[in-house]
Amino acid sequence: MVELKSVHKVYGKKPNEFVALNDVSFSIADGKTVAIVGKSGSGKSTLMHIIGGLDHPSAGEVEINGKVLSQLKRTEMDKFRANDLGFVFQSFFIEGNQSCYQNVALPLEITEVPVRNRRAMITAALEQVELLDKIDVKAKNLSGGQKQRLAIARAIVSKPKLIMADEPTGNLDSATGDKVIDLLFELNKTLNCTLIIVTHDEDLAARCSQQITMKDGQMVSSTEANKS
Repeated sequence: MVELKSVHKVYGKKPNEFVALNDVSFSIADGKTVAIVGKSGSGKSTLMHIIGGLDHPSAGEVEINGKVLSQLKRTEMDKFRANDLGFVFQSFFIEGNQSCYQNVALPLEITEVPVRNRRAMITAALEQVELLDKIDVKAKNLSGGQKQRLAIARAIVSKPKLIMADEPTGNLDSATGDKVIDLLFELNKTLNCTLIIVTHDEDLAARCSQQITMKDGQMVSSTEANKS
């Protein structure tokens, strides 16, 4: 369960402060597929970063699976993100000079998974995204679609309970983007995890079981469809 309680986010100080989020509250049940939609500047990405603990609310609380993020110490937060959360961004954020194996290993290093246990986990993650044959290839030598699939492998290696994707197809052509989205929805089923996607794409949003619409930092609606 993901629950936001009266979350505010303000950048800067008066008279130049900017209210990015204003009293946002909602809940997301386990296993849901959720689209966060809205125009540029509506607060979508800020909301995603706060849910994922990458940024902190100015007021209010974020609770994920019974843990209030603001109560976690920095080391606890790092391990929580590496274990329970998976991030996929538009810009990939992979290490080009490192191999696919090394990129996917990063969350396991943070959570101090024993080295002897890592290869099986990394192999399984790369196999799920159809990149096992690239395991020793440097990330900079992959295509755009392969780089995004590598980012997904890194996100799922710890079998997280929540995957968050911020415009994950923004740097991909439509055909490649469709494959990446299909993969994310498949992982939602096979991992039995919650999937949250920030998107401008109305067709993609319509595939999700819940849609949260943002405008000017406020949630204007949260609707659910009768989907699994």
